[in-house]
Parts: sequence; C-alpha cells; structure tokens
Amino acid sequence: MSKTTRDGRTLRPRTEAVHGGTNRTPFGETSEALFLTSGYVYDSMEAAERRFKNEEPGFVYSRFSNPTVRMFEERMAVLEGAEDARATATGMAAVTSALLCYLKAGDHVLSSRALFGSCRYIVEDLLPRFGITSTLVDGRDIDAWKKAVQPNTKVLFLETPSNPTLEIIDIRAVADIAHAAGAKLFIDNVFATPTLQRPMELGADVVVYSATKHIDGQGRCLGGVVLADQAFISDHLANFLRQTGPSLSPFNAWVMLKSLETLDLRVREHARNAEAVARFLEGHKGIERVFYPGLPSHPQHNLAKSQMEAGGNIVAFEVRGGKAGAFRFANALQVVKISNNLGDSKSLITHPATTTHQRLTQDVREELGINEGLVRLSVGLEDMADLIEDMERALA
Repeated sequence: MSKTTRDGRTLRPRTEAVHGGTNRTPFGETSEALFLTSGYVYDSMEAAERRFKNEEPGFVYSRFSNPTVRMFEERMAVLEGAEDARATATGMAAVTSALLCYLKAGDHVLSSRALFGSCRYIVEDLLPRFGITSTLVDGRDIDAWKKAVQPNTKVLFLETPSNPTLEIIDIRAVADIAHAAGAKLFIDNVFATPTLQRPMELGADVVVYSATKHIDGQGRCLGGVVLADQAFISDHLANFLRQTGPSLSPFNAWVMLKSLETLDLRVREHARNAEAVARFLEGHKGIERVFYPGLPSHPQHNLAKSQMEAGGNIVAFEVRGGKAGAFRFANALQVVKISNNLGDSKSLITHPATTTHQRLTQDVREELGINEGLVRLSVGLEDMADLIEDMERALA
C-alpha cells in the first residue's frame, strides 16, 4: 500500500521505492525481513480452516503467498500506480500467466509484431494450441490495430519500446481501441521500467515485467511481476498462480526489494549514459544506423517524448559489414560484455538475429528490421567516457 506521512501527505515515487510496502516484524528491523519458509503454523484447526476459506487474513503456503514476496508486490504496485500486483518466478512466467489466466478457447489476441522472441512464441505458437487465435500487426500503425480487431478479441498486447529495434507504440491510442472493443490492453514495460513510463496512466489495464532486468539490475536473480486492478488479480490471476505455481522465491523477492530502493537513480543514470553512447554511434562512419528513442533521428522521437521521461538504456545499431562486421566489433570490446541479458549495471551486447530472435525466420526478422548487422546494447553504469572509448577502439 502507498505510504503517507503522519500528517497525511502522500509520498513521491522515489521515496515509495525505499519505503513502500514495508511490513516490519515486532523486532523492528531496518531492512525488510527475509522469510525463508514454505509453510505456516496455525493456532488451531479452526484457524487453518478459516485461513483456507479466506475468512481471516494470513499466509497459508509460500506457493500462494509469502510475507517477503508480498512486500515486493505491494512496493511494485505503488511504483506502477496499480491497485495490486503478483510476482512470478520469471518475466516469461508473468507474461504467460497474465494471458492464460484471462483467456479461453475461442478468444482472440491482437498483438504488435515487434516482440521479444519468447513473447512472440507465446502469442503465435502456444496460445493457438489452446484454441486462442492471434493476429500480429505493425504496432506503429494505429489503423492496423483498428482493422484487426475481431468480435472475439479479448486482449491487445504490445511492448514499447520494442525489443530489439525500439519501435514506439502510442499507448493511449491502442488503449482506446481496446476499450472500444470491450478488450483489455496488456503491456510489457520492461525496457522503460516504471521510472520512465507508466502505462496505466495512459490507459493500459495490465502491465508485466521481467524483474530480472532493471528491477534487479545487477544480474543476480530471476523474477517477474504482473500489475493490474484488484478485480483482474482476484477474479483471474490469483487463483491461476495458486494452482499452477510459478512462484517467486522469497530470497529473490528480498533481493529485488533492496534493488527497488535504487531503481530510479540507476535507470536515470542508465538513460543518461545511453543517450551519450547513441549520439557517439550516430556520428561514426562504421555505423549504418542507430535506433534510440531519445535521438531526434528516431522516427517516433516526439511520441517517445510524450509518453516516456527519457529514452531508456537500450541502444540498437547496425554495424557495417553485416554479421561478420557485428561479430568483429563485439569481439573487440573490452569493457562491454557479450550477453543476452539487459538492464544490468554492466554494459551488455548481443546479436539478436543469432540469440534472442534466432527462432524467427529470416523473412520475419527482415520484416522487423533485425538484420545481420544489428546489435542490441544494454548500456550500464560504467563511466560514460570509458564506454565510448571502448566502442571507438572496437570500431577502429
């Protein structure tokens, strides 16, 4: 729940990231308690019965809920401006649970085509196995969304900025289309984080994260989170998670609780470094093209400015020389490390065509702008000058 001061003032997001959702034990600990327990003890059989019937508050089993995990969920809900949240073991567990808990055979999902490879697999391959049809559109084209809505469309799903080419989608416009059709808008907000973009303020109904990325921010553990209104959580998601069990471990929840205390500071510094790196790359003769929402050269720069506070920490760019040129460049880097993760304090680079999006056909990759020379750089928290020098040497 949102914290207020003793005189009733509501705290601002950066303060909430430090204090929101805290539930202290009688010991009065400063740092949030870590509850490494699978089960809980009841005073009587009657108390256990009431607890299982939800007739009294309390914890039953850590597959359902846990005090440390609950603190993480409540703090995320405060930061996102959501009524409630539920945490999961990974980001993909969050995406899959959010969709499957709400959809049934005969429903239709309308999605942007530019998605993380695993998300596209869920929409294109997995959901149809359960009788849930799907359509993919160019998310930047608002008319394409309107034309693709069907009478049985239940969910519109997108990520913005997209992975890896950083397409920007007008959240408010797509939310209006979804609501006019009686559907819900689900958004994967992992690249922007709640620091730079708050989709619910623009009309989104459900927001999902891979907490593995910026929310942990230091490459330590896996996690995910789904945020929505109380009705979606209680009517659809809570029981689905309880019965299927994609639970976040209390230890990982505790790590992420501590990380949330610095999320705002880290993400803004990430974005400052990324913009400087993007500007350097844009002017280099060894680079064909740079994709970064914070640059005026980005085709949707003005839209990005209207719904994001900064451009984020991901920079995609095409290295001259195709795959060989991209590999030669990445292999020559010394400060920047090769990894398919992102949102880490360390700068990480990957080649989407052969890693995160390798399962897509070449035609689909080309349609999405994922060519052989494209690399995705997650800009970290190193000294900006060292990052630029490292890339300058590698490009030379």
